[in-house]
Amino acid sequence: MQPTQLNAAPDQAHRLAQTRRLRLAKDVMDRDWAEPLDLDAVAAHAGYSRFHFVRAFKAVYGRTPGRYLSRRRIERAQELLRTANLSVTEICTLVGFSSLGTFCASFKRQTGLTPSAYRARHAAQGAGHIPGCYALLWSGGFPTLEAAREDRNSGEAG
Repeated sequence: MQPTQLNAAPDQAHRLAQTRRLRLAKDVMDRDWAEPLDLDAVAAHAGYSRFHFVRAFKAVYGRTPGRYLSRRRIERAQELLRTANLSVTEICTLVGFSSLGTFCASFKRQTGLTPSAYRARHAAQGAGHIPGCYALLWSGGFPTLEAAREDRNSGEAG
């Protein structure tokens, strides 16, 4: 074997291991997209420092983790705008943005439309509107029955 062939196998194994570790972190972002995600914690899933993680993620997926997460959140917001009877502010919060201004700017950058204009153009193409109370219940916007009972019984002696 030539020396370049000997080095090719470890390089390929290293790239494969790197991709697996990055996929673990990407899975966390795909699963917990609506939650506030700390870059250090997500990077830890891949076994990287935050700075190395950002560089490696961008090299493999073509965008930074922040842009990837923002894209996932906007995709979910598009669905809610088409199908749910919720305000833009409620959708902004449900999909994980803490600022309405950032949400609207990101949404327009990705879709070319403001959230309200997107709803006006695409709402008829979606399924029937889901009442806002159901959407909030599904997303965890309301406390569960058990949590409500615990709050009510928290002052009682155990």
